[in-house]
Amino acid sequence: MSTATSPDDQPPGPRIADSHDLIRVHGARENNLKDISVDIPKRRLTVFTGVSGSGKSSLVFATIAAESQRMINETYSAFVQGFMPSLSRPEVDLLEGLTTAIIVDQERMGANPRSTVGTATDANAMLRILFSRLGQPHLGSPNAYSFNVPSVTASGAVTIERGGGRPKTEKATFTRVGGMCPRCEGMGAVTDFNLSALYDDSRTLNEGALTIPGYSMEGWYGRILRGCGYFDPDKPIGKYTQQELHDLLHREPTKVKIDGINLTYTGLIPSIQKSMLSKDVDSLQPHLRTFVQRAVTFTTCPECDGTRLSTEARSSKINGQSIADLCTMQISDLASWLRDLDEPTVAPLLTGVRHLLDSFTEIGLGYLCLNRPTGTLSGGEAQRTKMIRHLGSALTDVTYVFDEPTIGLHPHDIRRMNDLLLRLRDKGNTVLVVEHKPETIAIADHVVDLGPGAGAAGGTVCFEGTLEGLRHSATTTGRHLDDRATLKPSVRTPSGTLPIRGATTHNLRNIDVDLPLGVLCVLTGVAGSGKSSLIHGSVAGRDGVVMIDQGAIRGSRRSNPATYTGLLDPIRKAFAKANSVKPALFSANSEGACPTCNGAGSIYTELGVMASVESTCEECQGKRFQASVLQYSLGGQNIAEVLAMPVAEAREFFGAGEARTPAAHRILDRLADVGLGYLSLGQPLNTLSGGERQRLKLATQMGDRGEIYILDEPTSGLHLADVEQLLGLLDRLVDTGRSVVVIEHHQAVMAHADWIIDLGPGAGHEGGRIVFNGAPADLVASRSTRTGEHLAAYVSP
Repeated sequence: MSTATSPDDQPPGPRIADSHDLIRVHGARENNLKDISVDIPKRRLTVFTGVSGSGKSSLVFATIAAESQRMINETYSAFVQGFMPSLSRPEVDLLEGLTTAIIVDQERMGANPRSTVGTATDANAMLRILFSRLGQPHLGSPNAYSFNVPSVTASGAVTIERGGGRPKTEKATFTRVGGMCPRCEGMGAVTDFNLSALYDDSRTLNEGALTIPGYSMEGWYGRILRGCGYFDPDKPIGKYTQQELHDLLHREPTKVKIDGINLTYTGLIPSIQKSMLSKDVDSLQPHLRTFVQRAVTFTTCPECDGTRLSTEARSSKINGQSIADLCTMQISDLASWLRDLDEPTVAPLLTGVRHLLDSFTEIGLGYLCLNRPTGTLSGGEAQRTKMIRHLGSALTDVTYVFDEPTIGLHPHDIRRMNDLLLRLRDKGNTVLVVEHKPETIAIADHVVDLGPGAGAAGGTVCFEGTLEGLRHSATTTGRHLDDRATLKPSVRTPSGTLPIRGATTHNLRNIDVDLPLGVLCVLTGVAGSGKSSLIHGSVAGRDGVVMIDQGAIRGSRRSNPATYTGLLDPIRKAFAKANSVKPALFSANSEGACPTCNGAGSIYTELGVMASVESTCEECQGKRFQASVLQYSLGGQNIAEVLAMPVAEAREFFGAGEARTPAAHRILDRLADVGLGYLSLGQPLNTLSGGERQRLKLATQMGDRGEIYILDEPTSGLHLADVEQLLGLLDRLVDTGRSVVVIEHHQAVMAHADWIIDLGPGAGHEGGRIVFNGAPADLVASRSTRTGEHLAAYVSP
């Protein structure tokens, strides 16, 4: 007999299920977290604050979101899990009340050159279906309008089986209509190679004529070149016949037999196109990127004019517009065009695509166009593009996790982002936001402040409660929450100008402007107004210009601040000189590496479909070096002890005494200047927060010899308390005689500027003009632009 209680027999009042209204975290120790416990309310907007490196990302992403994803993966069968990435359990004692986590981070979208805003959001797929139904002349299926599908024609014999008879062979011809431009193969650009950058034609292959990175005559590649038989490897390339030169440069992959082994020979140019040009150039390693920029010229495809589509695909139109025309329209204009399209036969499709495009405008990306390559989107634009698919979702009671969603947003646009976060919450979702901007902190239902410092000095919960409670707390965030800037009483006088004439990149309206030199100049305006277009199109690449953009730094778990900044080189040389041994001994990636863990410091054990296990190497105890190497010392410290030092301590260590190393000290000075004094020299790069990574990049590129420094939103990832230190760094750069141009939305940086250039008044084709050019005080006094209104409201009277 069943003992289950029927609904009618249950006592009145709250149900047990309704009591699960908290996400409980107990004993979190991921990265620098110090065994912390915190309760996070569900179906509320919780903002996590604290200085950069205090542990926000470790708690939200590496603990809560990571465990949610791991547990979801475990619900799949063992067979399916075998095709999924292995996720290890976070260092935490207990996690209760988790719901499905959807992470919307700042990672750049795919670096595939075929990926565009339209393909990444499925807008292109919807338009292709629309044209396959309504386009005139009619071309066929949606593939006929896809720049990723080539047209193919094939003919041959086919076998047809018919009932009651023998199979019959007939000749047949098949045609598949695709929309890919045959000239550029759907890339929108054609490449032209500078052959002098590929080889030295006065030398032979055996003499090392090839100057392409990774293409030496050593090993298998040289063996193929010598044995393919298409040319003489002992003959100078300049004396090759036309056929020999064609085989060296352009021959398509061909099977060859060398010394009884079947191999494939490919010409240099097809090989380079496959290995280097099939990826986004910016994602290549620095030496490969330098080679590509020197050897390859990219020009707009003359046949498709950069649209990537074939002549046939561009000839099919709806109301006079081809799919290429629609993809080059500003999205807000495309949405208006679709609203005027009245076709009952495709009404559900039109409703879907209109809703998708309206979401772009709603989220502040209406100035983009669908053919914009995703690799050119900023971190903030990429994050907002990922948000679009969630705005109309019917899912509720899920956990949305955002990483600084206001990055790249003008104060005018932050209110719109706040409305979107609140709307997600009001649908019954839990919204977790890592954020520094006070405008977003102000809308929080619950605030968790971590700190008090960064790195080893952080990792604890300093405050948990309401916004009002944070404002009256003694934490760093609480003290700086209501900070307001003051305009400088006097500004620097420019020492000269950098003229820009007739700038027309993207949405710029043929503008002329003079960038002042010898001062701190801030370039501002709403997102999409043309700031980056002005800099990248008219300033970057000039002599003496050092560009420090938002591109993510790349590094494995073996990479650390010492290797990334080049600091390890002078340290290794100092150790080698002091001990009369080779510098390679003091590299964990070379001769000095622990043989058991190969210098990783940990042993990684793969367990098939289960999470891989990471354990500290027993032989080196995580120090990464052989025991014999650790016997060598410099200033009383071995190499492992030096890599464990924070930047501030290492700065003193290499600044004086026996360990004095001027080259290392200069790099450490720059790291301390950007506020990374707490960071350990050997901390893996993949454990750094977004703000730490950007400042590490800034410190590295500050060592370049340049006269004009251009910084793209350097306050990204910076706590309110750290902005003042950044302003001091910018002042020191200007005081040394350099010119500093900052693309920025933070009002404190605007107020500190000597000169402001404001673009606008809107985004896309509503922007691209200079709406203000002068001193910050004049902008505040006139309040003539959106920036002026927000800056006037921000600065102290």
